[in-house]
Amino acid sequence: MSGEIKSKYLPKILVISILLLIVSIVYYLFSPEESVFFPQCPFHSLTGLDCPGCGSQRAIHHLLHLHIKDAFLSNPLLILGIPYILFCLYLEYFGGKQKHPSIRKILYSRNAVYAVLIIIILFWIGRNLV
Repeated sequence: MSGEIKSKYLPKILVISILLLIVSIVYYLFSPEESVFFPQCPFHSLTGLDCPGCGSQRAIHHLLHLHIKDAFLSNPLLILGIPYILFCLYLEYFGGKQKHPSIRKILYSRNAVYAVLIIIILFWIGRNLV
């Protein structure tokens, strides 16, 4: 990756890093279960059912406190998806697409998108049957 390309992404990476730090501090200091300023799930409010994202705020709060079991119990899909998300970020923004183009091609393929969509839908259905 040339210096020109790196400098192109640097401001974006810096802004995103600062925003992530601020959000992480807020989620560390305040529990979504006890604080009123965290947004509530509109799907859950309307139907009483959990969407695939329900519990994600609690899971993040638990992860920041290193309560892995509680985080997993809050939203297992989010916890299991973190390595996939981080690897995709690496591929896209941190030189991974040059080093691993075949892996990027697989993870960004139409079949991968369908697989992720099917996993999300099955999780959505399954968590409401239990």
